[in-house]
Amino acid sequence: MKVINFAETNSVINQYVAEIRDVNIQGDRMRFRRNIERIGELMAYEMSKELTYSVKQVQTPLGVAPVSTPDDDVVIATVFRAGLPLHQGFLNVFDRAGNAFVSAYRYYKDKECRELDVHIEYIATPDLTQKTLMLVDPMLATGESMELAYRAFLSKGRPARLLIACVIASRQGVEHLQRLFPEDDVTLWCAAIDPELNERSYIVPGLGDAGDLAYGDKL
Repeated sequence: MKVINFAETNSVINQYVAEIRDVNIQGDRMRFRRNIERIGELMAYEMSKELTYSVKQVQTPLGVAPVSTPDDDVVIATVFRAGLPLHQGFLNVFDRAGNAFVSAYRYYKDKECRELDVHIEYIATPDLTQKTLMLVDPMLATGESMELAYRAFLSKGRPARLLIACVIASRQGVEHLQRLFPEDDVTLWCAAIDPELNERSYIVPGLGDAGDLAYGDKL
C-alpha cells in the first residue's frame, strides 16, 4: 500500500491541521467542521490526479473544445458521525459521486476502558461493483474500524479501486492497513501521522474526539 503524508510537504493543509489540533481554537465547532471540510477538499483535489482520464469534446457557444476529464465512477464512503465533515469536503469536489455510509461505533468491553471493540449496525450504499471507492474517515487510530467498515461495504459489491483518506493517523493504524492491503494499487492519504496511541486507543498527540468536537458531546 502506498502512503502519502501531507505533513511532509508545505501546504495550507498544515494550517487547517494546526487549527483542529489547537485547544484554543477547536472549541469553535463550526470552524472545526469547516477545517475538516477544507482538508477534505484539498485532499480530494490531490487524489483527483490519480484517476483515469480521457479527452471529451465539449460544445461551446463558439466551437468545440477538447477537455480531459475523469472516467472513474466514484463513490465516497464514510463512517457516521465523525466522518461527515470530511465526506462533505470530498463531495464538494466530486459533486457527481455516489455516496455510501456506515454506522459504526467503538465501545469498551471492560470497565478499565482498555479492551476496545467496534460495532457495525447500518449501511446505506449504491452498488460498489467496479467503482472507485474513496473511503474517508478523519481519525485512523488502530485501523480496526476502518477495516470493519471496508468489509461491510464489500457486502454491497467489490470496487475496482480503493483510495483511503484520513486527517490524523497513528503509526499503528497505518501499519495495520499496510498489512491488510499489501497491494500496490491501494493508497492511503493522511494530513498527518502521529507516533502512538494511548491506553484508551486515542491518537497522541492527535486532537481528541473528532465527532464530539464537530457535533457536541454524546452520552
